[in-house]
Amino acid sequence: MFSRNSSQTDDLLRTIFYTNIQCSHMHFSLRKDIPNHKDILCISFFNCSCIYFLINVYSNSSQLALKYLKDTEVNIDNVLIMTGDFNIRDSFWDPNYPYHSSHKNTLFEIANSFYVELSKPTEFFPTRYSNNSQDSNSVLDLVFLHLNSMEHNNHHIYLEWRLTSDHAPISVNISILKEQVQTRK
Repeated sequence: MFSRNSSQTDDLLRTIFYTNIQCSHMHFSLRKDIPNHKDILCISFFNCSCIYFLINVYSNSSQLALKYLKDTEVNIDNVLIMTGDFNIRDSFWDPNYPYHSSHKNTLFEIANSFYVELSKPTEFFPTRYSNNSQDSNSVLDLVFLHLNSMEHNNHHIYLEWRLTSDHAPISVNISILKEQVQTRK
C-alpha cells in the first residue's frame, strides 16, 4: 500500500495505491518530488531497466489538483496509468448525466501530456454513490491508460468491495512485458 502521510490532523488522506505483493521485485517507490501535491500520488517502479509511473489523483470540487498539474506542467514519461476521483461530471463518461463540463478539457490536456487516454470499464456502473436520495449516483472515478496499452476498456468496478465507502473500488491489471502489475484505487 502506498499513500502520503498526512502532515496535519485535519488533512484527510485522499489518494492510495495498492500493488500486488508478487511485484515487489520491481522496487516500487513513492515519488513526492514529481509532482509535489498532497492530492496526487505518484509511484515509480523498475522493469527491465526502465522506469514506469502510476499516478492517482484526487481533485476536489475546485479542481485544485488538476490546476496544479496544468500550471506546473509536470513532465513524466512512461506513465502507465493515471486514475482517480476527478470530481468532474460529464456525459462523455457518464451516460446518465446530460451535460458537458469545461473541466473535461483540462483533464484531457493533462492526460495527453502524459500520453494516456481514457479507458472504459468492462461494465458501466457509477463509481460514486450518493448518501442523499435526491442526488443521483455518478461517475467521478476514471482510469487513463498508456496509449499503447492492451488493457484499454478492460478495467473493473467492484460494487461488492464498496462496503461503507461512497466510492466503488476500481481494479486494473497492467501487462508489462512478462510481468503483470495489479493496482487498485
